[in-house]
Amino acid sequence: MKFPLSTLLLPLAGVASAWEQLEKNDTLLAIIDIQVGLFSLVHDFDPVTYKNAIMAHADLGRAFDLPVVITTSAQTGPNGPTSSEILKMYPEVKVIERQGEINAWDNADFRAAVEKTGKKQIIIAGIATDVCTAFLALSLKDAGYSVWANAEASGTTTELVRDISNDQMRAAGVNVVSWFAIATGLLRDWRAPEGPKMIPFFDKWMPGYGAVVRAHIGAVQNGTEFPGEEAL
Repeated sequence: MKFPLSTLLLPLAGVASAWEQLEKNDTLLAIIDIQVGLFSLVHDFDPVTYKNAIMAHADLGRAFDLPVVITTSAQTGPNGPTSSEILKMYPEVKVIERQGEINAWDNADFRAAVEKTGKKQIIIAGIATDVCTAFLALSLKDAGYSVWANAEASGTTTELVRDISNDQMRAAGVNVVSWFAIATGLLRDWRAPEGPKMIPFFDKWMPGYGAVVRAHIGAVQNGTEFPGEEAL
């Protein structure tokens, strides 16, 4: 029996979704189980690259004045506390210490903190990608939120596990993106109020872009055309 192509594609109609952009006034930043003991589980990124990514993720809250929710899992045990650098960024934020719940959404205090903000777009990152990030991302989607999983600031044991987990979240409609995409998505326009402070932000967390800016500064201040450059 033959079926028309349109009929075969019907099950896919519900999977496709319209282009969505971040709205900084409707966004919450969540820092999930980025704890000193769990950091040693991360082997899908080198330690320097990964630490830079989690610090950039955390700093997004300050750059865009976003409400921030921080939670830990069994922090008095081997998982340890949240990285001290993050705690210093947000001395006013009370860390939600889960006593046993693996999925942050199963914790009543965490749910209440998210709901209290009234925000519908949730940016998340955590250790490990396949558990702390994925479990929460899928739960938030199920609860009706728009979820943005920071793929660079979520770390896990292997690249295979990372890819499987990101695929799982993506299939459920989670936006799996880089922190640079999140930052520029929130910024939208260099003429926005946050525009001037984003140059120092990118210089700090993305040295390559900082080098581009520094080269431009040099050219403006004392640059001259070098022989052979005219060919470019």
